[in-house]
Amino acid sequence: MKNYTITVNGNVYEVTVEEGVSTGAAAAPRAAVAAPPKAAPAAPKAAPAGTQGSITVVAPMPGKILGVKASVGQAVKKGEVLLILEAMKMENEIVAPSDGTVASINVSVGDSVEAGATLATLN
Repeated sequence: MKNYTITVNGNVYEVTVEEGVSTGAAAAPRAAVAAPPKAAPAAPKAAPAGTQGSITVVAPMPGKILGVKASVGQAVKKGEVLLILEAMKMENEIVAPSDGTVASINVSVGDSVEAGATLATLN
């Protein structure tokens, strides 16, 4: 057994932990938590060759595209909303990093994206 002193939000707790003791209860949650094998993620939709812009807009976190607020060829200002990304039950506005023209939108509504995926490009 090991004794620990833990402070949480200014409250001090004395905790005793037993080592090497395993119960059947611990095994069940692990089995329930184990993720099923993932299907290969769909490749992001690439814009046709020559239509990629020089400024890329990437996903800051994994999530699902809820809305596309800009269209190809549209002039946008820095901070203008391009897409809505849902992550962890929150809607996040993905904004233009600078002034420019939308060269490509690489996702559509309902797509799941990984962190770092290119969502759109600007010229």
